[in-house]
Amino acid sequence: MSIILDIPDSVVRSLRVPEGEVEHRLRMELALTVYAQDLLSFGKAAELANMTRFEFGDLVTQRGIARHYGPEELAEDLAYANGE
Repeated sequence: MSIILDIPDSVVRSLRVPEGEVEHRLRMELALTVYAQDLLSFGKAAELANMTRFEFGDLVTQRGIARHYGPEELAEDLAYANGE
């Protein structure tokens, strides 16, 4: 399943973001928000942001967002460590 957001042109034009960076920045901000609200795991939020886990981790730290670490994150880390 994929979701397409229809953002009005007036809103896109009002963003203080260079035109070529709009999609990336919106994906990144959405990923940070859903992760901060504990609605998405760290790994999936990094995937949503189209960033590596390391890049996303740096961003989470820069923004002062508390890291959530539970069984799901442990399973993701173990799978990642095992090359899955």
